[in-house]
Amino acid sequence: MHRTLLLSLTLAAALHAQVTSENNEMLREGLKRYPEADTNKDGILSMDEGRAFMAKMKKKPSDEAKTATNALKPDVADVDYGSHQRNRLDLYLAKSEQPTPVVFLIHGGGFRNGDKSRWASDKQTSQLVNSGVSCAALNYPFLDAMPIQDILRECARAVQFLRAKSDEWKLDKTRFASMGGSAGAGTSLWLATHDDLADPKSEDPVLRESTRLTCAVCNSTQATYDVTRWESFLGPAKPEFRTSEVEAAMFYRLPSIADFTTEKGKAVLKECDMLAWITKDDPPLFLNNPQVVPAPTNRGEWLHCIHHARAIQKECAAADVVCVVAQDPADPKPDAVQFLLQHLKVSR
Repeated sequence: MHRTLLLSLTLAAALHAQVTSENNEMLREGLKRYPEADTNKDGILSMDEGRAFMAKMKKKPSDEAKTATNALKPDVADVDYGSHQRNRLDLYLAKSEQPTPVVFLIHGGGFRNGDKSRWASDKQTSQLVNSGVSCAALNYPFLDAMPIQDILRECARAVQFLRAKSDEWKLDKTRFASMGGSAGAGTSLWLATHDDLADPKSEDPVLRESTRLTCAVCNSTQATYDVTRWESFLGPAKPEFRTSEVEAAMFYRLPSIADFTTEKGKAVLKECDMLAWITKDDPPLFLNNPQVVPAPTNRGEWLHCIHHARAIQKECAAADVVCVVAQDPADPKPDAVQFLLQHLKVSR
């Protein structure tokens, strides 16, 4: 189907601004086929993004062919880093005589959809590779396969896997970073703040490796995956945010929210609480949450607004952790790639 026709049908199906790929099948299909339409990289295609993308395509009908031509091809594709069928990564290797640093690229999609292939046409991937930084684009299991706490551990295994294989691909295991949008941003934050998961006694050599990062870039991130904390910095949830007790419990595969107060439930919530994991030994963070609103008015803002970034920034300040928020007026033009290169100690 022609791109503009698909987007026209998608926009016709979207009756108001709160309809997104999270609740609309046509928008979901549009995001899957044309991930570049998601301009804020939060893993969700909104009606406004779809409209803008369609307008751009009408003006530049040759862009599709150009994008396909300019898309990077991974040097190593679909590498298995675990047992699940979605435990796959693509490697974009920088040309260097010395071991190169690595940035993990983690797609968004609410832990329900998305694919690593979107990074092939992302200009930041090209900028990093051309600057001497290799990139590892991840796929990971979704919530239909396992709860959030296990998904996060699968992504941690990807970090450990590449450290274990660093000699094979000439990677500098001391300079690993992560970048992602929405679910990929929250995962990057979790990786950056969580205590090291290395188990030196493990029979699996991969699990003996460190999970720690040098820095992380988080676009439209969530502050924590302990959802019981959200109202403390976002205010009360409204019915139109489409949150529910069932949804909250299923996020962790717990029978009900009553289980949040059990020992098991408390342990799960703690494991997923990035705010609680922030300590003074954590790496620098770059946060870009462009939805600057007094309070959330729809589900998209509930999931991605600036108050998530401010909650992280507050905890980082208390722990003396470097935290750059792109929306701070003191630094009106922060650059995520430059942030990564700076902290990975790479000069352009």
